[in-house]
This record gives sequence, C-alpha cells and structure tokens, in this order.
Amino acid sequence: MRFLRENIELNFDKIAPAELKNEYLVALFIHEALGSIGQWKSFPQKLCNELGIEGIVYDRQGHGKSSEFAHERDEYYLHKYALEELPAFVDSVVPDSKKILLIGHSDGGTISLLFDHIFSSKIAGIVTMAAHVINEPETIAGIQPAVDAYKLGKLDGLKKYHGDKTEALFYAWADIWRDQQFIDWDITEEIGSNTRGLFIQGKEDQYGTSKQLALIESHFPNGKTLLLNDCGHHPHIEKREQVINEISQFFME
Repeated sequence: MRFLRENIELNFDKIAPAELKNEYLVALFIHEALGSIGQWKSFPQKLCNELGIEGIVYDRQGHGKSSEFAHERDEYYLHKYALEELPAFVDSVVPDSKKILLIGHSDGGTISLLFDHIFSSKIAGIVTMAAHVINEPETIAGIQPAVDAYKLGKLDGLKKYHGDKTEALFYAWADIWRDQQFIDWDITEEIGSNTRGLFIQGKEDQYGTSKQLALIESHFPNGKTLLLNDCGHHPHIEKREQVINEISQFFME
C-alpha cells in the first residue's frame, strides 16, 4: 500500500490478527534508524495475534520502499518524523474511531515518545525498545564499529531492504549522531504524558545504557521499565517471545 503526501510516498502494510478481539485499537510499528517493514520479521504479526488487534507497519521516508530522502538530515530529523510525517500518516490511515498502541524500536522509539507528548489523546499505550532521549558517549562509540563493518561490506544485507537508498540511509544515521550539533542532543523536556508505557532495553545494548530507561520512566507516571539480560539492541528479535509476553501482560492487566 502507498501513502502519498507532497510528492513523498510511504510504503505500508496492514496486519490482520488471527482473531480480532478489539476493533477499537490498532498497533502502529515505528522501525529503527536502519529499519524497514521487512526487518521487523515476524514480530508485528505475532504481537497482533497475541493481542487480537489490527496493526500497521510502514517504511519511513528514506527507508525500504518509501521515497528517498528529500533533504539532508539535521539535529531535528527525529522531530520531523514524529511531528510532521507521522501525524500526516496517522490522519490518513488510522480511523478516528481507533486508538493507537505505539510500538517503537530505537529511532522509532524516540519518534514514538515525541509523538505521544503532543498527540497523547490518540494513544492508548506506548512501547519503546532501545529508545534514546539523550546522546550518550556509548551511543557514539557504538556507531564506529558499524561504520567499519559497512566499509568492509559486512552490512550489505541492508541492500535487500533499502536497495539504492542503502548508502544514503546508512551515512545519514552514522554521520548525524557523531556530528558536533548532535553531541548535546537531549529531548528529555519534550517527552512525557499520562499514557501507559512499557519501556524496554537490552542490558548489552551497544548504543545506550539503562540511563535512557530511567530518564524515560521519570516522565511517565503510568510507565514501567524492563531491562533484559543477555540482550542487545534488538529486544523484539533477540527476546521475541519474552517481549510479546511482557507487552501482553502489561496492557491486558
């Protein structure tokens, strides 16, 4: 499916659960910095089956089968996704009768937090995995090994998902987080609401520490954090069944 706005096409898929249990709730999946629909793998379908709700997963601009970047990234790129692209997409594809369960990974988690802060009336709940609200030294240090691997061709698997956009996408991510204008990036005063939230991170995440979880939780009185042992940057892949169970238990209590 395609969503067209101002000459920008966004590719998206709708997910039907095995059994629909709640027709007034939809899960909206927001992918990571180098992510796309396909890179979620089976997680969206399995979570929607477990919760009995419909889902929507999409490629942000510059990713997957959506339009390529129209502008160079700056320190506000996550705000632009959260407060320009995402609201327009939601208004187009999510009926007013439905509330949203936001599921965001990495950059997608950060985008979800920014969106919720402004549009919380649309949100029934929020789940973030490996979200960032500050730029830590660990974040910057974690990027260099990825750059080295990319130069050696070890990340060529990304081309399966992003095609000709792969190199532009990779360096848009790697360069902005290491740029001087991003060193002191901090959105802790731009997040927070009474939304029910589950905030997850792997203990071995190479891009951030548990400080991210503590900062997020401090802005959500109805939030809960989960730090997973033996888990890196992709909890929904590395600990899929545990994450699905935790989400199900938290939001169905």
